[in-house]
Amino acid sequence: MRAQFVLSEIGVGLRRNLTMTFAVIVSVALSLALAGGSLLAREQVSTMKGYWYDKVQVSIYLCNKNDASNDPTCAKGAVTEQQKSEIKTDLDKLDVVEKVYHESADEAYKHYKEQFKDSPLADSLTPDQMQESYRVKLKDPTKYQVLQTAFSGRQGVQEVQDQRSLLENLFNLLNGMNIAALCVMALMLVVALLLIVNTVRVSAFSRRRETGIMRLVGASSFYIQMPFILEAAIAGLIGAGFACVLLVGGKYFLINNWLQEKIVLINFIGWDAVIRVLPFIVAVGVLMPAVAAFFTLRKYLKV
Repeated sequence: MRAQFVLSEIGVGLRRNLTMTFAVIVSVALSLALAGGSLLAREQVSTMKGYWYDKVQVSIYLCNKNDASNDPTCAKGAVTEQQKSEIKTDLDKLDVVEKVYHESADEAYKHYKEQFKDSPLADSLTPDQMQESYRVKLKDPTKYQVLQTAFSGRQGVQEVQDQRSLLENLFNLLNGMNIAALCVMALMLVVALLLIVNTVRVSAFSRRRETGIMRLVGASSFYIQMPFILEAAIAGLIGAGFACVLLVGGKYFLINNWLQEKIVLINFIGWDAVIRVLPFIVAVGVLMPAVAAFFTLRKYLKV
């Protein structure tokens, strides 16, 4: 009998405040979708870092004859065969080095033509303008400073470049976007909480006579508050359900059926990452409105 009464009160409350309940559901759904998206974006950035940092190399660019007049580091002329041999020998001696690749000027020119074939500068370059280089694969990519210290400023070496630095701007951009999404999520959560509080207040005010009668016949505070708390929890649960649908749909349509086909070089997160986030979204969707309603009722449900 008591359960039936509580359920009937929940139905009455939801019908009376249908518009505000709908607003709560939408705001909760959007804020939780942003929360889940931010968590997945953070994991995506971590996945990309692990994938790309493991593949990046340190490039030791050698001086050519054109650099002698243009670059102070190559003022003593192009690299000699003896200098190249010494550099290769010293690289092989380092414990942090996993493998060394040599790229000749002709190979560099060929790779440039393949990568930038549509560039107007491609036709103006000649092989002798390209630089020889040693591409060094490190056992630990974070040990770049070892090579930087050992070979920067050395005769025959024009520049030591860590490819990780080329990726930092991309990852900084992605992290910035993630922070922006978190800020929007926080704003949406505040809006959702304000809507929940206002909805509970209106619902409690509209049923103040019923709650007064229940108090007079000896009903406990928890029993009186239960319908209001469950109303908020149900609205939050529906909003969390929509948020889960948005996340699953984003993964299926945006990532699996579009981005993976357009950007084949990125290792995107899998379904396991999405599945790990969904229970968190549902839990927050239920608990946040319920807790907000509980504390609101302590203040406004006094009969």
